[in-house]
Amino acid sequence: MNANQGLAPAVQSILDAAREREAPDRGPISVEARSFEEALAEAEADGRVPVIAEVKPTSPTTEGERRDDPVDLAREMVSGGATALSVLTEPDHFGGSTDSLKRIREAVEVPVLRKDFVLSEDQLDAVESDLLLLIARFVDDLPGLVRAAEARGFQPLVEVHSVPELEEALDAGAGIVGVNNRDLARLEVDLSTFERVAREAPEEVTLVAESGIRYREDVRRMREAGADALLVGTAIMDGDVRENTRALVEAER
Repeated sequence: MNANQGLAPAVQSILDAAREREAPDRGPISVEARSFEEALAEAEADGRVPVIAEVKPTSPTTEGERRDDPVDLAREMVSGGATALSVLTEPDHFGGSTDSLKRIREAVEVPVLRKDFVLSEDQLDAVESDLLLLIARFVDDLPGLVRAAEARGFQPLVEVHSVPELEEALDAGAGIVGVNNRDLARLEVDLSTFERVAREAPEEVTLVAESGIRYREDVRRMREAGADALLVGTAIMDGDVRENTRALVEAER
């Protein structure tokens, strides 16, 4: 798959920066991951919608920047009922850092996803996390990178946007699949993307709906389409993160 064709300029810039970023000068890390599946089961048992709340200081698709301490934001999200956290570690376009992820993971007990453009095996070793995002469109050897991530103890979350990418993720051995409702070519969001892709997913695969989820109605729509969890960034970061998280977590009550 050629990741250079048809991308929005902002996404191409992020991808170019990821390719140029230096990998850590050390050997493979070993992670004792907190179980995402157990966290999902606990949320369901509590009557909470499983929400992965995202600590995202800024992004090319949002205006402004949150300058709060990322640890404070993370704690407020967990207090609001978040099942897991997503932490941006991409520094140039999202204001993230591996240091923020490290500090957040030390401060909370829920699973933490590292969200970045990871393209090669050596980039896996930048920081410990429980889950690790791999974007199918941008990885040349997805099966190899999934295996390398699992060998380190990570729980890979493979992101797709189409049925062919879903099939690629399944062939690579992905057990957790995120379906991004945002088209990386035009940066437009369409919630029917998840609905279309989810229909083709095996029942045993854990599905995460990503992007464009802002309201309780969106939560219910994604859940009815088969989402086991929802990854939400902007709708939570825009305002009181604790109350915004709580509103989505309680959407099915």
